[in-house]
Amino acid sequence: MAATHEVLNQSAPLEDYNLFAANAALHDALAFNLPRQRLAGARERLAALGGELGRRETLALADAANRFAPELKTHDARGRRRDEVEFHPAWHQLLALAFRHGLHSAPWSAPGAGAHVERAAGYLLYSEVENGTQCPVTMTYGSVPAIKADAEIAAQWLPRVYARGKDAALIGMGLTEKQGGSDVRSNTTRAVPLGGGTTAKGGRRYAITGHKWFLSAPMCDAFLVLAQAPGGLSCFFMPRLRADGSANGIFIQRLKDKLGNRSNASSEVEFEDAQATLLGEEGRGVPMILEMGVYTRLDCAIGTAGLMRQALSQALWNAAQRQAFGRLLKDQPLMKNVLADLALESEAATALVLRLSRAYDAQTDAREQLVRRVLTPAAKFWVCKRGSHFGQEAMEAVGGNGYVEEQVLARIYREMPLNSIWEGAGNVMCLDVLRALRKAPDVIAALAAELDAANGRSRAYDAFCAPLKDRLQDASEHESSARRLTQDLALALQASLLARHAPDFVFDAFVASRLGAEWAGAFGTLAPNAPFDALLARAMPVAA
Repeated sequence: MAATHEVLNQSAPLEDYNLFAANAALHDALAFNLPRQRLAGARERLAALGGELGRRETLALADAANRFAPELKTHDARGRRRDEVEFHPAWHQLLALAFRHGLHSAPWSAPGAGAHVERAAGYLLYSEVENGTQCPVTMTYGSVPAIKADAEIAAQWLPRVYARGKDAALIGMGLTEKQGGSDVRSNTTRAVPLGGGTTAKGGRRYAITGHKWFLSAPMCDAFLVLAQAPGGLSCFFMPRLRADGSANGIFIQRLKDKLGNRSNASSEVEFEDAQATLLGEEGRGVPMILEMGVYTRLDCAIGTAGLMRQALSQALWNAAQRQAFGRLLKDQPLMKNVLADLALESEAATALVLRLSRAYDAQTDAREQLVRRVLTPAAKFWVCKRGSHFGQEAMEAVGGNGYVEEQVLARIYREMPLNSIWEGAGNVMCLDVLRALRKAPDVIAALAAELDAANGRSRAYDAFCAPLKDRLQDASEHESSARRLTQDLALALQASLLARHAPDFVFDAFVASRLGAEWAGAFGTLAPNAPFDALLARAMPVAA
């Protein structure tokens, strides 16, 4: 067929670029949060990761892994149970990439000052490309503190968890049930002690029967599972295969048909006398699983910051090439406002999650542990809550092209709600913030120190923080206002961080737009005198 028109005024694909090289916000956050002696090496390693992630071939793997969803094979051709999930080869190639760069375990296998911060930066970069594979990566990362509770399991499994090649092990989790959701204390799955079975350190063997409404990545090598033991709700380590190589009593009922995260297999399972080992003590399941949960919540916030960065990059890249009404989109005043506002949001999210990651490095610093206690749920709430709005606005900036499946923005938009829901939705996070403020009074002093670090930089900032610190002191604040308190705390902390490691024009624009009483959260509402061009130039995904 003869061509009827020439394709004009379409942006080129954003590919074959280094995701790390031009991310000025990430560079500045790293310089602020990493020890100086680690910074040069970290930049070199992250540049290697960013280059590999930005290749056309890697981006094509991400597309394929989501287009060709995993398939459940419950039985073989002769009717025997298989309970296996088959993935597209792209899934395995992407997982291998993440493992080569240590995103699943590097801070544990190679600990040191700044290890969690560097890993967070790498995880953020990976988030820009593919998110389904991040689920088992995150669960494996978060599982290590809980596994360490049993010396025998740790000796057997941690070398595999730390490995970066084909011998590496993935760890999943099974918490929620049909009747409970976030209320895991209502779980009905039962754990019965197996007579005489003990481990070297006293951890007992159990047979577990029941169900899990969500068991993500069911082809993981082992799972942390909550079940009701005689002494109450307890945490168990459940391998997928028994010691003799036979299948454990884990039966996959179906895979979830999800809005997003299509490359990942989230499943419903039944347990029938599945063998598992108690971690910790009976009745202490929730505190034990929270050893894992704090790290997975951290990754929810980091992952959303990465999704924001990629959505922003796509919008900026398109606006720098596509014309409308005789001008490039990036030169049109109202589009400048929208894009600059998105750039502010993305940079503030990056600043917050890198600062939070620093608190995970400071395991022996009492003040940092207090910051971590309250900032983990606060950052997860605020960054993840802004994600869906952010993704929609970036898609709108690209227009109809952003809404089609051939481009990445549609996938990003579907991914955004997951991190807000997984590991405790918004209300759970905000109530956890209140709980931290009430139970650990010293946390308020730690937060005040973070806020005071930017005192005097802006009258508007000081005016916003003064009443906020009074509200933090009021431990009796009503639960119905917990979302507003958490929002304001996150905004103030973001502003404080931008004051300390971002250019002045970024801090000034953030404070002017976010800390005023009239701000309603809509993007594209910066003041007419905002530094639009400077904000766009700083955020461009490819250096000029």
